[in-house]
Amino acid sequence: MRHIPVDTSGATVMVAKAPQPKVRDRRTGEIATDAETGAKLMTVDVMFAANDEVEILSVTVPEPGISGDLAMGTPAALTGLIARPWENEFNGQKRHGIAFRAVAVTALATTGTGSKAA
Repeated sequence: MRHIPVDTSGATVMVAKAPQPKVRDRRTGEIATDAETGAKLMTVDVMFAANDEVEILSVTVPEPGISGDLAMGTPAALTGLIARPWENEFNGQKRHGIAFRAVAVTALATTGTGSKAA
């Protein structure tokens, strides 16, 4: 499967939603694990701002790669971010998208900044 490295050097990244366990099977509640290391996988939603565009990305990260207080609004760094296109068929309907995965998500501040709206 094709892996596309994502350059984060010119981007602003902030946590949009704190890390949550990645669910492999919604019916059973089974948590996804990394095929190589067996580490529990987590999902972190981040605001990714670059080139005058902002998107919310759901990034999968092995649990040991999560460091610092990743509360909503916390500036963060994404290490080893890749994009991976996917496509599947379920009940005769084709679906496709882009999955994001990083080696690590690191808080760039000691605490979440919270809302600054006036």
